[in-house]
Amino acid sequence: MKSKLKKIFIPFILMLIFNLGVYYLGIGKSFGLGYSPHVGVLLISGLLLGPYGAIGSVFGNFLCDLIRGYGLIVAVPSAIIGFGISYLAYKLWYEKIMNIPITKPRLNDTSHILLFFAIILICSTLYAVMHQKLIYLTIPNIADITDAIGMGYFLNFINSSFIFGIIGIWLSKKFNFYHVPEKSKKKLNKKLYSVLGWVLIVSTLVVLITGYTFKLDSIIVLAELIFLIVLLFAYLTKPFTSDILEISSNSIPESVMQRFFIMILILAIFGFIISSDEVLIAVVDYYVPLELEDIAISMLLIIDVVLLIFLIPSLSVLRYIENRVINPLTSFSQIENFIHENQKIETEGLLDIYSPYMEDDDEIGTLARSYTNLINHNNSYIENIREIEGEKERIKAELDIATRIQQANLPTEAIDKKQFKVNGYSRPAKEVGGDFFDYYKLDEDNLALVIGDASGKGVPAALLATITQVIIKQLLRHEKDPSKVLFELNNQICENNSEVMFITLWLGIYNKATHTLTFSNAGHNPPLIKHNNKFEYLMVDEGIVLGILEDFEFKKDEIKLKDAVVVYTDGITDANNKNDEMFGEERLINFFNNFKSDSDPILPLLDDINDYIGDCEQFDDMTLLYLKIKDD
Repeated sequence: MKSKLKKIFIPFILMLIFNLGVYYLGIGKSFGLGYSPHVGVLLISGLLLGPYGAIGSVFGNFLCDLIRGYGLIVAVPSAIIGFGISYLAYKLWYEKIMNIPITKPRLNDTSHILLFFAIILICSTLYAVMHQKLIYLTIPNIADITDAIGMGYFLNFINSSFIFGIIGIWLSKKFNFYHVPEKSKKKLNKKLYSVLGWVLIVSTLVVLITGYTFKLDSIIVLAELIFLIVLLFAYLTKPFTSDILEISSNSIPESVMQRFFIMILILAIFGFIISSDEVLIAVVDYYVPLELEDIAISMLLIIDVVLLIFLIPSLSVLRYIENRVINPLTSFSQIENFIHENQKIETEGLLDIYSPYMEDDDEIGTLARSYTNLINHNNSYIENIREIEGEKERIKAELDIATRIQQANLPTEAIDKKQFKVNGYSRPAKEVGGDFFDYYKLDEDNLALVIGDASGKGVPAALLATITQVIIKQLLRHEKDPSKVLFELNNQICENNSEVMFITLWLGIYNKATHTLTFSNAGHNPPLIKHNNKFEYLMVDEGIVLGILEDFEFKKDEIKLKDAVVVYTDGITDANNKNDEMFGEERLINFFNNFKSDSDPILPLLDDINDYIGDCEQFDDMTLLYLKIKDD
């Protein structure tokens, strides 16, 4: 309710200001002569605020008519006509005309500008004709100047509506001050209202022509007036059934049109200045005999001539630019509605947008073809991405299987006997890795210990590690000498090593009866051995990595193992922190020397490594093998 009252009150106040203000300043006269800008308030109030704006402006005008001395016999019919014309502007704007989109009152393109001009012309003509007839009937003593009165109403209405319309539409957009019609549930008889509209226009023209051509008596004039009013209000019953399109408030066309109307307002001021020239006024009076000395009407005509000289070619140029540049660009911007993240662009709808311009030889045609090619390339790329993603998912699934297979080949539980305990851990840097460890009983007295590190990471390294692990198990069935096992293993790897891959490996056999650890090394890190309650690196022959040189004789070493031995891969000592500092061999040996618990040190060591590297990504596979000799 508050909003509706506001839509009535503002036009009411504006009407008082422009009606009484201009009249009492002395530049306005009665019967639409002189300057009467208040008639333009009728049109813009109805156009923007519908029936509420029409009521407010008409009531204000009715009050002003009474204050200025018009009798009820003039003021009441004038109010009825004023309401009909004001409301007609609203109906015509929201009318579905050809392909002009229905929007809130906005002058954002030439179609809406031409519609705006057409509404002003229709409403101005109707208002002038009806008031000319009304004055002729109600004030017969001035019947000889009714032609001038009609001209005065027309010129004042068309000029003030034009200026107030530009300003009012801009302010309403800025403050979002509109009255938008609600969609009616009544069925629209398009044919009926189309006939009513055309009959109203044709009848108005006929009445206008006959009024200037023939001298009519009062009964015919009254019949004409009543007929036009009935037609007008019959047309105003037309229900609203169309959808209103919401348009962007920051479009290029609207920015262009805003600058166009600024130029028009400047030109109107220029026209007003030159319209006071006496020579021009004399010319107008000579060619347009008004039978009334009214300088204001002559000046309004001069202003209109100046504006028309500018408007007609300007609108022609704007229309051309709009059709050739702005409309295509506006159409192209609709691509935003077809773009969705990680999805192909819907080409079916876009073809309708770009196809009208595909054959053009200008920049728009080039842009349309380029957009079409870009869309096709994008869709092909998305399709390829989807295939790649599908392949990636397939590879990921296979890698998951490979990970489970590789993990299944590693010992899952520690061997915990009365005489010893052996355990290990391996964490690949990728899904699968080149590190592996193994331990298993060869017979009642002997335990095999294996740890290896294949070159590289990922699937190739994992394949070499798995093959190596399988071959070792086969060789250890027939040979218990670690150096001979490595000799045979090295030759088998070298035999079909087309990719020149290699693997470091440490192989040991622990005899629980004699506490002897027999081992051989193939380029692997030296193990840590606990001696006199202190861990130290065991000095061993390094040998060479497997897979590089055939028939290499590996050295066999043998020691008495009294406490513990730790064998690891370089992923442990090479783990980097955020400062690019390695965990290192010194920190590793210090950890074991400071670890006083009798529990398994593997998990505490991994926690220490994780704390050291923090959020840094694991660079290499990390593997550890731990053998603890228990007291008999």
